[in-house]
Amino acid sequence: MAARLPGYLTERLRSDTRSRWEVIDQADMFRVVGAACLPGAAQVAVWLNRREFRTVPFPRADAERISWLLRDRKQEWRRDLAHRLVDGLRPGGRGAESRSEGEPGWELAATLVIETGIQPPENDAFVAGWVWDLHHRLCLGAEIRVVRDHPLLDIMVPRLFHAVGVAHALAHDWVWNTGNRLPSIIGALTGLAAEGRVDRQVLLDGCVSRFLNGGEAGDAGGFVTLWRELQPTLAELPVVDLVRVLPIAASPLAQLATDELRRADEAVGLDDDLFAEAVYALAFRPEKKHVTAALRWIAQAAPERADGSLMALAQIFGQDAPALRDRAVRLALKLAPHASRTARDAVREAAAFLPPEPLGRIADAFGAVEPMPPHAPVAGTLPPVAPLPDLPAPIASATELAGELLSLSWPHRPMRLERVLSALVELTHRDHAATVEALQPWWKERWGNSGPPYVFGVDHGTCHNPYSLLSICAISVVSPSDGARISHQIDEYLAKNPPYETVLDRFVRDRFREVIALLAARRTIPVLLATPTAPTGHLDAGTLVDRLERLGDDDPLPLDFCQALLRLPRAVDPAALARAERLTSAAGRRLTAWLRGGGLADPAMAYGTASVMRNLGGYQNYARVTELHARMTPPQDLPEPIRDLCTLEPKEWFAGHSDQMAWWPTIMPSHREALGAHVLECFAVDIRYSRAQVDVLPVLVRGEGPVGAATASAIVMGMGHKLPGIRGWATDAAKILTARGELPTDDLGWALGQLFRLDAVTLNRVAPALEELALSGAHTETWAILACALPALLPSAGDRPATGLADLLAVAVKAAALAGARADVPGLAELAARKGRSRPVEEARSLLRAISPA
Repeated sequence: MAARLPGYLTERLRSDTRSRWEVIDQADMFRVVGAACLPGAAQVAVWLNRREFRTVPFPRADAERISWLLRDRKQEWRRDLAHRLVDGLRPGGRGAESRSEGEPGWELAATLVIETGIQPPENDAFVAGWVWDLHHRLCLGAEIRVVRDHPLLDIMVPRLFHAVGVAHALAHDWVWNTGNRLPSIIGALTGLAAEGRVDRQVLLDGCVSRFLNGGEAGDAGGFVTLWRELQPTLAELPVVDLVRVLPIAASPLAQLATDELRRADEAVGLDDDLFAEAVYALAFRPEKKHVTAALRWIAQAAPERADGSLMALAQIFGQDAPALRDRAVRLALKLAPHASRTARDAVREAAAFLPPEPLGRIADAFGAVEPMPPHAPVAGTLPPVAPLPDLPAPIASATELAGELLSLSWPHRPMRLERVLSALVELTHRDHAATVEALQPWWKERWGNSGPPYVFGVDHGTCHNPYSLLSICAISVVSPSDGARISHQIDEYLAKNPPYETVLDRFVRDRFREVIALLAARRTIPVLLATPTAPTGHLDAGTLVDRLERLGDDDPLPLDFCQALLRLPRAVDPAALARAERLTSAAGRRLTAWLRGGGLADPAMAYGTASVMRNLGGYQNYARVTELHARMTPPQDLPEPIRDLCTLEPKEWFAGHSDQMAWWPTIMPSHREALGAHVLECFAVDIRYSRAQVDVLPVLVRGEGPVGAATASAIVMGMGHKLPGIRGWATDAAKILTARGELPTDDLGWALGQLFRLDAVTLNRVAPALEELALSGAHTETWAILACALPALLPSAGDRPATGLADLLAVAVKAAALAGARADVPGLAELAARKGRSRPVEEARSLLRAISPA
């Protein structure tokens, strides 16, 4: 049995997809068989640590079963296996909730460690697994004695402070268990330290060593909580170490260090050098709350600490926030009489960057200051739009088609799937038997003896994902009966599960399904009409005429013909029209009429707000919200599928969500604003949940046709995404439009004002995107956008400026300076005239100076 087992597993894993999943589902049985039959400890360890077997549904039961099987083995053999299993543990890579069962494989390794009494080798995953195991037991109602009496407690406690992954586990356990009024591991360790069961100094020293390692907030969070729960005395505070962590510590740890140092300073007083180092480190940090803490500490310091205080205050002179900067100036003036020459020189050097008024006050108290010349922004040069790569040549043979199907991988680009779909239709018509034979390797590789996906049942992905639908097209070539059966199951699924889908996604789905129906019915046609000839999704009119000539008097697939019409360029090719007029088929006559009429006229657009019902997060958390939408009315006398694409009304619920937005620009490449309206409909839902496919925007704007308020609104919403990397797609779209001389600045300014009022975007997210646009060379356009938007963004009398307005005004200052703008922005002078030195007021004053006539 042991001799045959590895080969049997290899055969199962290589056979087909379904068999591989069956192996994973049967992992607990494979583990038992290997543990029972394989002779060597090394062999058993390798077998149990295989990727396919690491995760089982009930790991504790699995550990008990296998350890029982192994009890007749020699003690040395079992100790060797325990060592190997601990060494072989790896982090599970799963979320906190699923890992509450423990790291994969931990239960068996720990069971053998405890039974054999070995000293487990150092392994971070073993330590993290111990914490997750305790968390799970406490969640199920165990008392603190499960920690006190754990046989590995004395070994694990010192290792807690060096193992990767432990801090996250401790923090998760604390939040989850204390929130549910259950004992926590941190609470248990604190209690055991008070009892003397755990050495309190080991816990304190371990926390300090972890603090000194730095890292992200999650690397220290659990230990920060443990430290606070231990409530160290003043004698136990390692003040030097706490000062050392301040410059680099994650924010929660920096806050802890500040609190503890202030406590020590107020009780016994810190050494002046340590005080100076601490406030300097806090002043150097980017977070305003830590800078504020430094200012408060300095304000209460004795005059003898003036030099250390002034060095820190000089750092704060460079802050963007006028309130912090002004407070630092006032404190510096107060300490001036006590400053040494070195401190005075440092203050004067830092003051060179201050605005004129505070700079003058510093100069009066500390001596003459040479102001630094203002930093002028430098405009970039916007490069021309790089052309898209050419489309590959059509697939010429059935062998090439099979290879392309086998090589398809995520992401599934529309142009690549279109090329395969076209080849499936043409090659099946040309030589059905050769195509079926060539597709056999693909069939066996993807489905093997298990058959097509109907064996497992269709789901949402089967019904809507273009790659899945393309696979069913290929299945319909190899086995038409299977294709027909899957298509019937899709019909049943859609009838039982009406989808929230967009009309564009439905159009793509139904176009694939009409090809499935064709092939499943054992029919063929010479050519698909709508396959694009340009990377934007456009279809050359002359090529379409060629394809209609090949089709002859046969009727084209209805949606394929509609898609072909929608992909034609806006400009009518006279030569193609002349050739189309000579076609005698019904489809030829329809194409001729389409070309004579100038193609699809732009739908009528209206822009405004609508009140719709949305889920705001959480179970049954529905409410009516006001959103910005576009309404679209189609021209008259259109085929029904095209009329549907040109019709839009705001949708309730989630009807605006799409997972297949990458296909949209290729559906209507000559009608960008119509596509922009559909994109805006989805963004109204998806931006809130960070699911919006903002990367569609640079592709969309490469097409043809007008761009207006709908496209502009979608770009602004993309700029308001919470992830900076995703905002970049929206900025790239604006750059492309600028380079082509098509950026709708007035519409973008209007959209920014509207979306801000509807709380759909925040200014501190949009500002960096607009700054990048301005500095890339589009400064004139950026200023035009902001000049249009600012009247709607500036506060009314008595209202507070919006969060992020100062950042946006700073961008406006740069754009206006680069553009040499002179303008009158309503409301700007009123904000600039307000008392005080808040940052929005300061930036308003700077902008007013920049755009006022000389």
